[in-house]
Amino acid sequence: MVFYVKNIVELKNIAEQLLTTAPQNNIWIFEGEMGAGKTTLIKEICRSLGVFGNVQSPTFSIVNEYFTENEEIIYHFDFYRLENETEALDIGIEEYFYSGDLCLIEWAKKIPNLIPKKFIKIKISVLEDESRKIELIFT
Repeated sequence: MVFYVKNIVELKNIAEQLLTTAPQNNIWIFEGEMGAGKTTLIKEICRSLGVFGNVQSPTFSIVNEYFTENEEIIYHFDFYRLENETEALDIGIEEYFYSGDLCLIEWAKKIPNLIPKKFIKIKISVLEDESRKIELIFT
């Protein structure tokens, strides 16, 4: 499944479509170059799920925890700063991944051996006109 986004306003619709297309899987991996819009799309997904408060990249904290209006938990990870997979294990990553709660993951390529076998990949590519191509890939 492929979506094209011309501007940030369209991300709300994409977020809602992603949520209706892939609700059964709790591991979502976001791929794209720096500045492609991974965190921005995650913000829209969280808003669509009714998250209260500020949604921001957990670049320094590695994981942020958000609560929805239905008291569900969403975990948002950014593994960009990790040096190795041991650092992810040290924060108890497996407990998060196998909790059944939604896990939104940026820079998963830093921990390839720790990602569960079943996940959804959302690949964001920046096109020449600065629009975005968003591909949804099921594993």
